[in-house]
Amino acid sequence: MLQEHIRNIAIIAHVDHGKTTLVDQMLKATHAFRENQQVQERVLDSNDQERERGITILAKNISIEYKDVKINVIDTPGHADFGGEVERVLKMADGAVLLVDAAEGPMPQTRFVLSHAIAANLRIMVCINKIDREGANPEKALNDCLDLMMDLGADDDQLEFAMEHVVYASAVNGYARLDPDDGNTDMYPLLDMIVDALPAPDVDVDGPLAMQCVTVDHSDYVGRIGIGRIYSGTIHAGDKILVVKNDGSRAMSQVKQLFTFDYLGRKECTQAEAGDIAAVVGLDSTDIGDVYTDPENPVELDPIEIDPPTLSIIFEPSTSPLVGREGDIVGGRQLKERLEQERENNVTMRIEETPDKTGVEVAGRGILHLSVLMEQMRREGFEFQVGRPKVLFKKDENGNKLEPIEEAVVECPNECSGKVIEVFGNAGGTMSNMSAGIQQTHLEFHIPTRGIMGLKTRIMNVTHGEAVFYHNFLEYGPFAGEIGGRQNGAMISMSTEKAVAYALGTLQERGQLFVAPGDECYEGMLVGERSKPGDMVVNVARTKQLGNQRSSTADIAVQLTPPRTFTLEEALEYIMEDELVEVTPKSIRMRKRILSETERRKWRVRNGLVNK
Repeated sequence: MLQEHIRNIAIIAHVDHGKTTLVDQMLKATHAFRENQQVQERVLDSNDQERERGITILAKNISIEYKDVKINVIDTPGHADFGGEVERVLKMADGAVLLVDAAEGPMPQTRFVLSHAIAANLRIMVCINKIDREGANPEKALNDCLDLMMDLGADDDQLEFAMEHVVYASAVNGYARLDPDDGNTDMYPLLDMIVDALPAPDVDVDGPLAMQCVTVDHSDYVGRIGIGRIYSGTIHAGDKILVVKNDGSRAMSQVKQLFTFDYLGRKECTQAEAGDIAAVVGLDSTDIGDVYTDPENPVELDPIEIDPPTLSIIFEPSTSPLVGREGDIVGGRQLKERLEQERENNVTMRIEETPDKTGVEVAGRGILHLSVLMEQMRREGFEFQVGRPKVLFKKDENGNKLEPIEEAVVECPNECSGKVIEVFGNAGGTMSNMSAGIQQTHLEFHIPTRGIMGLKTRIMNVTHGEAVFYHNFLEYGPFAGEIGGRQNGAMISMSTEKAVAYALGTLQERGQLFVAPGDECYEGMLVGERSKPGDMVVNVARTKQLGNQRSSTADIAVQLTPPRTFTLEEALEYIMEDELVEVTPKSIRMRKRILSETERRKWRVRNGLVNK
C-alpha cells in the first residue's frame, strides 16, 4: 500500500556543493519560518564546528509540508570520514536528490555517496546547483552525472529516471528551474518534482510492527533515543515491543514516548504509521541496527553493519609543565568520563580504556573524524595530550596482514602532475587512473592510510596551493611495507622560558620556526623544523650579551619570518611516534613524549637506537 501523503528523501552530494543551503531554501519555500523571523544561513548546520568548517558532520532529519504531503528530508554528510552516517540513513529513504555543482561536476565524494544510493536501489533525481556561478556548464555536469551512474552500476530504471527528472538551481539565490534559462525565481519546481516523481513509501500499514533504528540520539533526561523508519505496522506510545539486536539477542521493552519530525523540530505523538520516520524514547541501551517489532509476530530485517574504524588515537591526561594554565578540566578521571559519555552518543567511534589504564583509545574513520571530537572537547575546557594516529591492521583467514587502503583523487595543473605522482610514490601510493585536460590533470591513486598522513601539505607545496585533493576509504588490502615518515628533524626547546626574538633570529637560519617572540615554551617542546634530518636541542630564550659600551635599545632590530601554525589535523599528521600533541582550549603544541634530553638519550640507548 502506497502512503501517498509521505515522501522520504535523502539529499546527497560532495562536500560544499550546497546541500544544506538547498534545504534552507526548501524550508523557506514551505513557510517553516515566520515572515519577520531572523534565520541564520545553513540552519541545519547547528553545530559550531559545522558552521566554521563549512561541512555537514552529522546527518539530520527534518520534515516539510507541501501540497498536503509530508516530505521527510535527510541531510547527509558529504565527507568520507563521516561515511558511516551516510550508509545508514539512506535506509530511511525511498528516493534521493543528487546535488552537483554546475561548474565542478561530480567530484570524488559524489561517487562515494552516489554508490551507496544506487546500492540501496533509490530513485535518484539530479539537481544541478550553482548555475549562476562563473564557469558553470550545466549540460556537461548532467552528462558527467549520468556517466558516473553508469560506471557505478545503476540499472536501466535508475538511469532513465535520472535522465527524465533534472532540476537546475541556485540554492544561494533561492530558485529552481526545469530549464537553466526559463527565468523562474522560486523553489517550487524542485518541490513539485519531489512530490510528483519520487516514490511514496510502499508499506503494509496493517501488518505486524517492523521498525529499524538507524541513528541514535542522546538526551541527558531520557537517555538514548532510537530514530528510524517504520517498515510495516503502527507503533503507539505505551506499546510493549520486542527489540531484536544485531547479534540476534531479544528483549522486551516499552515505548515511553514517541515523536515524529515536524519542520526543524520533533512533535510528540501517540502513534506513527508505516512509511514515516519516528523517534522512540524508553528503550534502554538501544543501538544501531536494533529492530523494534511485534512480540507475537516478529519481523526479521537485515542487520546494519557499520564500517569498521581505520585509525586510532590514545587520549591521555596532559603532563605538560604548562598544564592547567589554559583549561579548567585537566584530570584523568574527567577525561575518561567525557569519553565514556561520547561512547554513548557516538556509535561510529570505538572507545576503550587502554590495558594499563593510563589513557583511552579512540578509534574512528579518519583524522578529521577524530579531530572533530578533540576540537569539541577543547571548547568544553579540557586539556589533554594525544599520540600519533595509528592505523588499525587486520589479518585475513590465512594470517596475512591487511591494512586500510584509501582511494585518493587529485586535480592539479598539468605542469605539476609529475611532482604529485612523485609525492604519492614516496608515500606508498600507486596510480590507478590519469586523464589530462587542457589545463588540469585528473589523477587517481590507491594509497595506504598510513601514507595519507601529512600528504595534503606536501601536495599543496609542490602545486603552489593549486591542487584539489580528496580521499576516502576503499578497502582493506595487503600490507604495503614500510613507508618513510617525516624527513626533517625537529628543533626542541632545552628550557622552560618564553621565546626571545634574538634567539629566534639565529634559529630561523637553521629551518622553519613554530613559535613567535613571547610564546611560552618548555623543555621538550617542538619549536621548529630543521632543514636537515636529526633532532636539534636549541635555546629559544638566549639573549644578546651587552657590554657597557652599548645599551639594549641600540640593538639592531631582528627581522623574523612569521612562524608556521598548525591546525589540529596538521599537528596530528606531523608528529612522529615519540612525539605528542598537547591540546588546550587556547593552544595546540607539539612536544616529545620524554621531555628531558638526558632521559631521551637514555631511552634511545636502552632501545638500541644509538651507540652507548
